Amino acid sequence: MGAQVNAGPIVSRSIKVRNVSTKPVASGYLPVGDLQMYHEVYGEGNPLVLLHGAFSAIGTSFGKLIPGLAEKRQVIGLEMQAHGRTADIDRPLTLEALADDVAVVLDHLGLENADLFGYSTGGSVALHATLRHPEKVRKLVMASVGYTLGGIHPGLMDGLGEMEPEMMFGSPWHDEYLEIAPRPEDFATLFAKKAEMDRGIKDFAPETIETIESPVLLIIGDSDLITLEHAVEFFRLLGGGVFGDTPAGLAASRLAILPGTSHVTMVNQTDLIVPMVNSFLDAEVPSISG
Repeated sequence: MGAQVNAGPIVSRSIKVRNVSTKPVASGYLPVGDLQMYHEVYGEGNPLVLLHGAFSAIGTSFGKLIPGLAEKRQVIGLEMQAHGRTADIDRPLTLEALADDVAVVLDHLGLENADLFGYSTGGSVALHATLRHPEKVRKLVMASVGYTLGGIHPGLMDGLGEMEPEMMFGSPWHDEYLEIAPRPEDFATLFAKKAEMDRGIKDFAPETIETIESPVLLIIGDSDLITLEHAVEFFRLLGGGVFGDTPAGLAASRLAILPGTSHVTMVNQTDLIVPMVNSFLDAEVPSISG
């Protein structure tokens, strides 16, 4: 889930995610410390790195979005530690470690910087990467992400904390894991590591969020895990919420609230998300003065 919201996808058996219709131009494994991290590359142009949600992988988080995003840029989908085709290692899951992995991947690919697009827990990782390695992030897109646990609907995290691995059996994310994970029997271990990661989450201070210089696009559903009030608060800390029809103009960061959209169905909103992400990434980056 979000910056401090990492419950993973809410279990639903009604959502269906089609496979990526665009074939990758490259795929394989990258050495990231002790990890062998799986990645796929689509299209060509300015690089956009995709970071999936908890228990998910490239397909269930971004399968519907990649074709539209890859029409005019190079899209690089990563599968993080213990997720998808990337095997687990003897290391706890932490947002900080996953964020540092992203920085290492950019170095391996010879990229000075890139745009990041994180969904749910991937958005948390993207936020941490931006704060820990600001020089590597040109622009940041976060979908269904908050920066404190207080941004989640009250009581929701308590219920999610009581979930057991078996409650995800039959879901698209578990089905995907069984199909592509190098050790399908490790799902319960992933579940336990994810729960431990959630218990160690720390809120970001507002003044920390205010230090972000990269333009940010926040995307939230109108029926998302994150409250609308928190999304607006987050946006204001990023310099948003100003009156744009002045000489100062619009803020560099943007906020999008998608109608009729929940946390799980966010990944289906291709017609809304693809054009707004492309427009945001194509916009000129304003110069940052001291």
